Amino acid sequence: MTGIRMQKLQESVAFMQAELSQLSEELYQQQREIARLNDEVANLKTRLAGVQPDSGILRPDEDVPPPHY
Repeated sequence: MTGIRMQKLQESVAFMQAELSQLSEELYQQQREIARLNDEVANLKTRLAGVQPDSGILRPDEDVPPPHY
């Protein structure tokens, strides 16, 4: 009886280790994606800050919605 319980515990631990490893890999991938997206947002902010006033692009405070009919 003790041998069967020990085997079940070992199987359970092995399963949990595999799950933990998978979750760790998914978390790592998500962190890389978040870092990439943060870099992209920073790049876009820099590009937007460099837009010339006469470029035809309105700032949010200048962008007035059209009148509704």
